[in-house]
Amino acid sequence: MTENIVIALSCLGAMFVLIYVGMHVAIALGGISLVGVWLIRGDFAIAANMLAQAASDAIASHVFGIVPLFVLMGFLVAAADVGRDAFEVANQLFRRIRGGLGIATVAANAVFAAITGISIASAAVFTRVAVPEMLRFNYTPRFAVGVVTGSSVLGMLIPPSLLMIVYGFLSNESIGSMFLAGLVPGALLALTYCIGIMIMARYFPRSVGGPNESDQAPLMSIGTMIAKVVPSFSLILLCLGGIYAGFFTPTEGGAMGAAGALVLALIRRKLSWTSFWKVLLDTGHVTVSVCFLIICANMFSRMLAMSGTPQFLIETIKGAGFGELAFLLVYLVVIIALGTIIDSISIMLICLPLVLPVASGFGMDLIWFGIVTIIAVEIGLLTPPFGLSAFVVKSTLNDPRISLGDIFKGSFPFVVMMLIVLALVVAFPKLSLVLV
Repeated sequence: MTENIVIALSCLGAMFVLIYVGMHVAIALGGISLVGVWLIRGDFAIAANMLAQAASDAIASHVFGIVPLFVLMGFLVAAADVGRDAFEVANQLFRRIRGGLGIATVAANAVFAAITGISIASAAVFTRVAVPEMLRFNYTPRFAVGVVTGSSVLGMLIPPSLLMIVYGFLSNESIGSMFLAGLVPGALLALTYCIGIMIMARYFPRSVGGPNESDQAPLMSIGTMIAKVVPSFSLILLCLGGIYAGFFTPTEGGAMGAAGALVLALIRRKLSWTSFWKVLLDTGHVTVSVCFLIICANMFSRMLAMSGTPQFLIETIKGAGFGELAFLLVYLVVIIALGTIIDSISIMLICLPLVLPVASGFGMDLIWFGIVTIIAVEIGLLTPPFGLSAFVVKSTLNDPRISLGDIFKGSFPFVVMMLIVLALVVAFPKLSLVLV
C-alpha cells in the first residue's frame, strides 16, 4: 500500500468521523478532499486550484439545468393539490378492498412520484392528505403513518427522480436511460406494497383497522374522477412522454414539465404571489444544496483518483477472491447501514466515486447498478435513527399522539417489502434493463 493510498483511506475515515459528530456532509467532503490533495501533492496552491476547478467542472454543463427544473416542477405540482386529487380518485377505485385506503395512498403516491421525483415532497403532501382520512375511517395510526412513509420512497424510484439525475452525473450514464430503467422496478415496488397491504389487512386486521361498510366515502362519478386525473396524466405525458419519444432532452423535458405545472397551478388558482415565492425559495434551497454536494463530491472523486485508491480496491477485492456477488452484497449492506445516519444524496456522493470503478471492473451494467443503488439508498429513508421520510412525516403531522417510534414501527413492513424488491432486481437485472 503506497503512501498516497494511506492518505486517501485516512481522509475517508476522518470524513466519516466528522459526519458522525455533526459536520455537514458537503463541508466534510470538500474540506477532507482539500487536505487530501494537499498532502498527496505537498502544495496547498495545487489543492486550492483543484477545488476551484472542481466547482467549475461539476455544474458548468447546461445538462445540470435539469435539477432545478424538476425540483421546481415537483414543488409546483404539490402546490396545485395534484396529490389530493390522485388520492381521492384512488380511494374510489379501491374503496371495497380490505386496506383500500392504504392501497389508494400507494397508488396516488405512484402517480405523484411520476411528476415530482422527490420523496420528501411525497411524504409531506400525503401526510396532510392521506393520514387524516385514514384516521377518520378507523385505520390504526401506526398503519396510517407507515403507509405514507413507506410509499413516499416511490418518489425516488419512479422517474423523474432526483437521485437518478444525481447518479447520471456521477456515473456519466444517460439520465434518460436511468428514467427508463426505473419504470419497471418502480411499478414492481408499488405492486408489492399493494399486495403486502392486502395480506396485512387479511391476516393482521387489528394492526391495520379500517372502515365499516357504513363508513365508506361517498361515491364519485366517473366524469368527476376523469376530471381529477386528466391534469396529472397530461403533465406526465408532456414531460416524460416527450423524453421517451425523443422529442426533447431530459433538460428540455424538465423545462416543459415546470412550465406545465405552473400553468396547471394558475388554472386551478392554487398559486398566490406568496406561495409562488415560497416555491421559488424552496427550489433554490434544494438546488443549491445539491450543487454544493456535487461540487464537493467531484473534488472527493479527484482526490481518490489522484491517490490510486479505486485501482487499489479493485486489485484487493479480486486478490481476496471476492466475486461479483460478494462485492455487491457487501456494498448493499454498507449502503443500507449508512442510510441510518446520512441522507440519500450524500450516501451516493460519498460511495459512488469509490465503487463505480470496481463495478465497472467486474463488468456490471452501470444502469442496473444505479437502480440497485437507489433502492438500497431509499431503504435508509425508512430506518432509524436518521430515517428522513419518517422525520418529515412527524414534523408535517404535528400530532403528539403519534410518536417517531410509531412511524418507524409502522414503516417496518415496507422496509421488508423493499428488501424483497431489491433482491428481485439483483437476481433478475432484466427487470431494470428491459426498457433501456
